[in-house]
Amino acid sequence: MTGNQNEELFMPSASVRSDRILYTPSSFAKANLLYLQEAGILTAAAPHVNRREKLYSCLCFLVLEGRGKLMYEGQTYFLEQGDVVFIDCRKPYSHSTGEQEKELWILRWCHFYGASLPFIYEKYRERGGRPVIRPESAKVYDELLKDLYVTASSDDYIRDMRINEKLSMLLTCLMGESWHPGEHREGYARKRDIRQVKNYLDENYHQKITLESAAELFYINKHYLARLFKEQYGITFTAYLQQVRITYAKRMLRFTDKKIEEIGRECGVGELAYFGRVFKKIEGISPGEYRKIW
Repeated sequence: MTGNQNEELFMPSASVRSDRILYTPSSFAKANLLYLQEAGILTAAAPHVNRREKLYSCLCFLVLEGRGKLMYEGQTYFLEQGDVVFIDCRKPYSHSTGEQEKELWILRWCHFYGASLPFIYEKYRERGGRPVIRPESAKVYDELLKDLYVTASSDDYIRDMRINEKLSMLLTCLMGESWHPGEHREGYARKRDIRQVKNYLDENYHQKITLESAAELFYINKHYLARLFKEQYGITFTAYLQQVRITYAKRMLRFTDKKIEEIGRECGVGELAYFGRVFKKIEGISPGEYRKIW
């Protein structure tokens, strides 16, 4: 069920004009998909401040025109045309438009949620994502947010699936635009490029490799390497190496008749019992079960 309303979005109508849709997803969508809560466009008619907290929602909005600011996690972010905000609304936040008439903003926005979204947002922040970004193309966000509104307003019988698809695309854009591996968040000098280390793992995964041996090979402190790898690739050194090895193992299990023990040795994991534990940890089933299923 939806409600399409030409009414205020955050504040009394004297402060804003807005066109929004309130969306009620199906119980299936709430349990299994990313789902929309609200979407719309806001035009500020006068300076105003909006404050909220403890909402089980994420908010994404694009500044189409004007200026304003966001208060979030104890910091103030000044917003201009083309900026995109992405925040977890369970935490307190406020945003306000500019004070001058020419600074009054127009926003396109959506509130959305899903069982997996808190974990996605945590990964977004872990990878360097910020509450405010300046995307390469604001048009992409404008079109996605517009499409969400249109889809939610439609009578498409699979609109929950289409909304899930568009929200996934929105998150993909946000994750990509907000990845900042070249910056050091702790104030040190520019970080060392460790692509050679990753390439080394991709090409030599079948050998015996440890964090210590890789650090020695590339003349870098092992603790520093561990931190850089996690910051630049969003995954630990050890977890990445295991992923590469298990990907090779899956190819061998599916497309060869090699024994499981032999595959474990070839991919660098080692003896059968340990290979089985690592494989099940990553895939959720044993190598033998994987081969049988696929």
